Amino acid sequence: MNLQLQDKIILVSGGAKGIGEGISQLLAQEGAIPIIIGRNQKDNEQLVQELIGKGFQADQVVAELAHPEACEKAIQSIIQKYGRIDGLVNNAGVNDGVGLENGSYEKFLESLHKNVVHYYLLAHHALPYLKKSKGSIVNISSKTADTGQGGTSAYAASNGGRNALTREWAVELLKYGIRVNAVVVAECYTPLYEKWIQTLPHPSEKLAQIQAKIPLGNRFTTKEEIANMVAFLLSEKSSHTTGQLIYVDGGYVHLDRAL
Repeated sequence: MNLQLQDKIILVSGGAKGIGEGISQLLAQEGAIPIIIGRNQKDNEQLVQELIGKGFQADQVVAELAHPEACEKAIQSIIQKYGRIDGLVNNAGVNDGVGLENGSYEKFLESLHKNVVHYYLLAHHALPYLKKSKGSIVNISSKTADTGQGGTSAYAASNGGRNALTREWAVELLKYGIRVNAVVVAECYTPLYEKWIQTLPHPSEKLAQIQAKIPLGNRFTTKEEIANMVAFLLSEKSSHTTGQLIYVDGGYVHLDRAL
């Protein structure tokens, strides 16, 4: 399907690795110009060069998004170079395990900055340009806001915030024709997921147990499947879709996992 994203400037936070990398790859294949915003310049540039080597367009901005001032600087640098923004994918974040029993005020706030504050700040600073382009926003969220996980209060709170902001922004931005949706991820195997699973006792057994509880196919969602939905929501093919939390999760959250 031609999603008509040719030459669209679409920002992807955390766009060099994991789910973000899958999104950047697909957007480039669709003819868009993904602008990767991430803190690791080497990772950013590696993906940009890979995409350019394939004949696609891509660019990157180095920014530590947990620092509020870096969010504004990232948007400013993109505008200075390209002069417009056609879409924003808020994706960067980490399930950092800041719990209630073993967390702290400082770690909780630090996690909110890593996981939800920059969603607000990137959208806030990009908004004047999204208004001009009538662009779209897609927020990547996690099932932890629905299901809980244990030991990750800050990340769960951040994802609850991501979901609420999706609905709130969809309402606030109706008058500008800006659509805002979220893609909610349950079990998607990424480098960060691999890092987490290796911290558990008997990681291989745990991995098999998790996969067995994913109703559709008893397998993990792929980053490509997440990217397909994100690209659709960014495009005019979803022109009457806004304020939606769309679960690309093989039925993990809403179907009976005893199936």
